[in-house]
Amino acid sequence: MPEPKWRQEGEDPDYRFTLANERTFLAWIRTALALLAGGVLLHQFATALDPRLVVTVLSVGLGLFAAILSLVSYTRWRANEIAIRHGRPLPYSWVLPMLAAICLVVSAVLTVLLLTT
Repeated sequence: MPEPKWRQEGEDPDYRFTLANERTFLAWIRTALALLAGGVLLHQFATALDPRLVVTVLSVGLGLFAAILSLVSYTRWRANEIAIRHGRPLPYSWVLPMLAAICLVVSAVLTVLLLTT
């Protein structure tokens, strides 16, 4: 796979910053995998929760968000790497508030389902 053009721009950063950026990327990927696993587990093992449609929607939603988070984690890593290479501030990410909001909604819906079942 050829090296991306943006890796030839700017200055090579201190390797510690590059490795820290990669660790952050891997943390986002682990979060996406955890969301995907949660969706699969919810669909497969929460058979006592009703209505089943709500459980399925939550499961599919977690899977979709895991896919989106996987893609966004790469674009975030890339944007951070470019900013580091050019000595610019790291860009703002909308992912953190979105992740918190989705976890809040899923937790609230599951709590209601558990209390009413």
